Amino acid sequence: MREAAWTRIASCGTALTLAALMVFAGPARADAISDVLTAKGPDRQKMLEEGARKEGSLMFYSALTVDQGLRAEVNAFAKKYPFIKTEFWRGTEIQISQKVLAEQRANNVQVDVVESVGVAGTLSRANALLPFESPYAEAIPERYQDKTKLSAASRLNFFGIAYNTKLVPPGTQPKTYDDLLDPKWKGKLAWREDSVSGAILFITNLLMTRGEPATEAYLKKLVGQNIVSFNGSARTLVNRVIEGEYLIGLNIFLHHPVISATEGAPAGAQGMEPVPSVAGTLVIPKGLKHPHAAMLFLDFFISKEGQEVMRDAQYFPVIDSVKPLKQLEPITPALVNMKENYISDQALLDNKRKAEALYKEYFR
Repeated sequence: MREAAWTRIASCGTALTLAALMVFAGPARADAISDVLTAKGPDRQKMLEEGARKEGSLMFYSALTVDQGLRAEVNAFAKKYPFIKTEFWRGTEIQISQKVLAEQRANNVQVDVVESVGVAGTLSRANALLPFESPYAEAIPERYQDKTKLSAASRLNFFGIAYNTKLVPPGTQPKTYDDLLDPKWKGKLAWREDSVSGAILFITNLLMTRGEPATEAYLKKLVGQNIVSFNGSARTLVNRVIEGEYLIGLNIFLHHPVISATEGAPAGAQGMEPVPSVAGTLVIPKGLKHPHAAMLFLDFFISKEGQEVMRDAQYFPVIDSVKPLKQLEPITPALVNMKENYISDQALLDNKRKAEALYKEYFR
């Protein structure tokens, strides 16, 4: 076990009483961790900091782009809490889920906090998560909150198309889902096949807003466009569009082409109503070794300070008090009067089997 086996825990009253508790493997340790994750009261911050000093480190798994938001968030946290050695590992949501579950099966969990789109549903279904309480979660709009307290929204994502502005002059790009059926786009479209935020999310959005019969009728037409199923990250697909390999990328994180355009790339972004949106979420896995540090990090991420880091990294903040950057306003549905369809992790999970079946039937 780590340096001594003592952990600070808190009672669940209106005030916290700090006490030393010998932490053994098994239920006693699990109960102590639960007390840390769900602690409330005026002494909570002090308790977390004192416990985190003893733990000394934190491991974070995330699907954030490393040089855009991941390193920025970790560095900002490390600057505020220099006594915590903070490390990260980056992967797709599928890779992250697989890694967490493999660590739990081996009874050797390395990660303390996980952040990604779609990962909360997968890990929740596997009974791999612990509930937690954060006072900062109250600032998250109710429609984005998780009532089970197994996750907290970390950032918003809006989806649409990315297009090459040299090959598809602005104004001629598809603006609706029906526009994608135009024969001139045949063989020139691509979407991600290895991600719940790619083709599966595209189909899920249709299922939720059109219903199953209308969705299947639409897909029967869309299959004739010979969409390329791309195996790679969302950022890589946008890069391929910029390079001209594909004219249009479907169900792209809309901020990616906008960021590229500000750097001079021939990239355009277009939302299509209803614009699908999902929230990246933070979760705490069972078996973590550093619960105090984990809660300090989670608190920081969804606080105004942490959300400003997300904003400055050109992501969409999840709290109303932090507004998106000016260049992202044209792709923010609420700011351009476009209808948004928020797809929670639970909704994504509920529709996943049907969406996958439709994808497999028509596009694989």
